Amino acid sequence: MEALIASVVTAGFALALAAFAAALSQGNATAKAAEGMARQPEAAGKIQTLLILGLAFMESLVLYVLLISMLLLFVFAKPLLDMVLKS
Repeated sequence: MEALIASVVTAGFALALAAFAAALSQGNATAKAAEGMARQPEAAGKIQTLLILGLAFMESLVLYVLLISMLLLFVFAKPLLDMVLKS
């Protein structure tokens, strides 16, 4: 039963932490990119390309954590829950 609770709590905290960190990072990156484009309009294309690439990498962190959370819930916690409910 403790492993079931630990899996659910870990999945929830990991996803919340990853989403929070990604949101802060994306907001900061977007603000800095806008500032850079305002200072050097001729470099806006390169800055925008790097911004989109960076945002994709930041968002992939959240997707990886979502995958791991789903594994924790459905692969590890589901058999434990079935075992607890049968007994």
